[in-house]
Amino acid sequence: MRISIVIPVLNDEEYLKVLLDNLAHQTVPADEIIVVDNGCTDGSAEIARSAGAVVIVEKNIGIPAAVARGYDHATGEIIVRCDADSRPPGDWLEKIDKKFVEDPATSALTGPGFFYDLPLGTRWIGSALYALGYFFLLGSALATIPLWGSNMAFRSALWNGVRERVSRTGTKIHDDLDLSCAAQQSFVLKFLPTLRVGAAGRVFLRPRGFRRSSRLALNTLARHGGMNGIFNRWQSVLGLK
Repeated sequence: MRISIVIPVLNDEEYLKVLLDNLAHQTVPADEIIVVDNGCTDGSAEIARSAGAVVIVEKNIGIPAAVARGYDHATGEIIVRCDADSRPPGDWLEKIDKKFVEDPATSALTGPGFFYDLPLGTRWIGSALYALGYFFLLGSALATIPLWGSNMAFRSALWNGVRERVSRTGTKIHDDLDLSCAAQQSFVLKFLPTLRVGAAGRVFLRPRGFRRSSRLALNTLARHGGMNGIFNRWQSVLGLK
C-alpha cells in the first residue's frame, strides 16, 4: 500500500534531522514524506528538502491547520502522522502496512510512546501515566481509542470522510483528538500495543505543559458536544440510539 507521512514542523530542525534519519532506515520505506512548514525561521525546511521530503507551507499557525494541509496534499492510501520529535523504530512502517493489509476493517490505528528525554528514573513512570491518562481517560470520553499524533496512521478514505468536520484553525485544541472525535461515529479506530515510538516529554518539561495539554483536551471535547457528546457517543456504541 502507498504510504504518505505528514510531519508538522515549527522550528524543529534538531529533532527533524534525527526523525528523517529514522525514516530513511525503515524496513518498509514511505512513498512520500511531507513536511509542513508552519512558520519556521530555522533550517527545518532545508533539512527536509535535503532528505528528499516534500515541503509545503501553511501560513496559518497551529497544528490543526498544518496537519490538515498535509493530509490534503498526501497521495498515499495510508496517511501516517508523527511529530518532529517522534523516534520510530526501524519496523514502524512495516507494522503499520501489515496491519492495514491484514485487517481491511481497520480505518485508523495508533500506539503508545516512550518519553526518551525525561530524567532516567521517571521515563517509564511518566510514559505509563501519560498513556493511562490519554488512552484510558480520553478513550472513556470518546467511547473509542483516541489517536495520538506522535504515532498514528489512517486510511485516506477516513480523511476524505471527515475533512469537513475537523478544525483547521487555531492553537486551542488537540488535532489528533479532534480527528478521533470526528471519525468515531463512522470508522474503526484501533490501538496496537506493539506500535511503539519514542517521543520527547515536552508536556512534562515545559512550564505548565501538562495543565495546558489538559485544557486543550477539554476544549476539543467541548467542540464535539462536551458532556452531551460523551453521553451520545456511549449511547451509539451501546446501541441505545
